Amino acid sequence: MSGKPVTLHLRAETKPLEARAALTPTTTKQLIQAGFTVYVEDSPQSAFKAEEYAKVGAKIVPAGSWVRAPADRLIIGLKELPEKDTFPLIHEHIQFAHCYKDQGGWQEVLSRYARGNGKLYDLEFLENDQGRRVAAFGFYAGFAGAALGVKDWAFKNTHADSEELGGVTPYSSESALVEDVKKDLKSALAKGAKKPRVLIIGALGRCGSGAVDFLTKVGIPDENIIKWDMKETAKGGPFKEIAEADIFINCIYLSKPIAPFIDYKTLNAPGRKLRTVVDVSADTTNPHNPIPIYTIATVFDKPTVVVKTKSGPKLSVISIDHLPSLLPREASEFFSKDLLPSLLQLPNRDTANVWVKAEKLYRHHVKRLNRDQKL
Repeated sequence: MSGKPVTLHLRAETKPLEARAALTPTTTKQLIQAGFTVYVEDSPQSAFKAEEYAKVGAKIVPAGSWVRAPADRLIIGLKELPEKDTFPLIHEHIQFAHCYKDQGGWQEVLSRYARGNGKLYDLEFLENDQGRRVAAFGFYAGFAGAALGVKDWAFKNTHADSEELGGVTPYSSESALVEDVKKDLKSALAKGAKKPRVLIIGALGRCGSGAVDFLTKVGIPDENIIKWDMKETAKGGPFKEIAEADIFINCIYLSKPIAPFIDYKTLNAPGRKLRTVVDVSADTTNPHNPIPIYTIATVFDKPTVVVKTKSGPKLSVISIDHLPSLLPREASEFFSKDLLPSLLQLPNRDTANVWVKAEKLYRHHVKRLNRDQKL
């Protein structure tokens, strides 16, 4: 391994029901073989057991021990750190931090790194020389989002409006999820429902392709899957076609303000069929959220939130921001495999372009933070 020796510390996730991991035993083995030292926290909620990591040569440490780890360790994880914690961060962190797009509370999140002289390499913004993300959970986000969308739609067709779809927990495999939703769909069809029409925006991307793949696997015919992308949305919303579908799945990556895809006026117009919205992007706190009909991020324990409309059938939104955790093992392996080539460049992160760009972006937002604080 050329460059500076690297010690990675995989922290245990703390977000409820987050069972994914940024490193899997497979990629941990490859990193160790490349000369890395890898510490792995014994996580009570990870889909991967500590023994699996130990077997490939990782050093197992208690959950939460990253806080007191030597400052030269790189702390790697997935989801954001607990909001209740405010202590300064002294390490270099690799994770999704959700603080670069003016999300609610972004200043408080980013200031922790700045105050501790730490550093953030945000996984959402790790890009190759072509500007494409080096690793993303998009496919399984779309796959899981479509699964919950069909599950909720089927529930509405077999239960009273006073009832809400119950909590869900991670599935052991992709096939187990497909078979479970097939049963729900079969029950809805037995009650007289017709197979739903599903409109997907962002259908050509990773996320959209995952949604299409799931819908196909549970038996939704191709003619019922309406695939929209940039061409179809170029005229700008709101789009009445969304209200005419049974399920709407938003798979776009929001990078700039756009007109809303759907609004209350469109929802309250006569003839609405829409019963379920799945906002895979889950930009709930983003001021430019293109689905401004809800304000609550949902969770696996309570996956839906009802939209108050003046007319038409009951409508719910699913806005879970870690959907791929519904299939934690497959999603983690998929993501970690894509991330590995960039991780192998960490010994030379001062010159490796993917890490140089990530640090530059971090410095840019710290400057924004400092300007805001002065104002």
